[in-house]
Amino acid sequence: MRSYAETAPAGPLRAVVEVTWRAHAGTAPHIQRVLPDGCMDLLLSGGRAVVAGPDTTAHLAGSPAGGVTTGLRFRPGALPALLGVPADALRDRRVPLADVLDPGRRRLLRPTPADDGDGDAARLARLALALQAAADDRTPAPLPRPALRALAGGMPAAELADRLGVTGRTLHRRCVATLGYGPAVARRVLRFRAAAALLYDGVPPAAVAARTGYADQPHLSREVRALAGVSPGALPVAARPGS
Repeated sequence: MRSYAETAPAGPLRAVVEVTWRAHAGTAPHIQRVLPDGCMDLLLSGGRAVVAGPDTTAHLAGSPAGGVTTGLRFRPGALPALLGVPADALRDRRVPLADVLDPGRRRLLRPTPADDGDGDAARLARLALALQAAADDRTPAPLPRPALRALAGGMPAAELADRLGVTGRTLHRRCVATLGYGPAVARRVLRFRAAAALLYDGVPPAAVAARTGYADQPHLSREVRALAGVSPGALPVAARPGS
């Protein structure tokens, strides 16, 4: 039977990871519609570590019968600093982790004695902690959470730059390096993420549009179709994790 579960991260990872998740395809191959959410994931499937870059539209992820994938969903903007690679280099891509890391970080992929008895979630957690310890300042720090919330709420980039005490150009560079796209696209993706969560919970589209800052329900519908490839009514069935 197909299944999907999320757990909260423990310890130091809570600062950079939203959830640990595990998806089981069940007895038949499965295609999951993965939606853009401003996040990047570190995945482990069949012993292979992969980075899922920031998406600008829905990604169709396939799993074979019996396939199990475990992932860490990093907070928006957090993973690039651990990888030493700007987010826009991975936009709309799934790349083996070994191909992303420089030689110094690549050594962290070597198996350890602890890997023999632990599951994929524990292995991913150890890897993420090691990457966190090895991080440097090659990529900017992610935007603070209040700034991300302000973007999701529709704050213009110029106003947000003023609030952060930086120029508009600096804000744009920081968004591209940490989120994978500039403030305008980040605003669309983060607002869509908030709207999708409400649609999953059964909130009527008109109410979702009003609560998440869309001009009206048709505006919400256009954005959902552009970013998810389905209508707001179909979204809870087509794209909810585990569906």
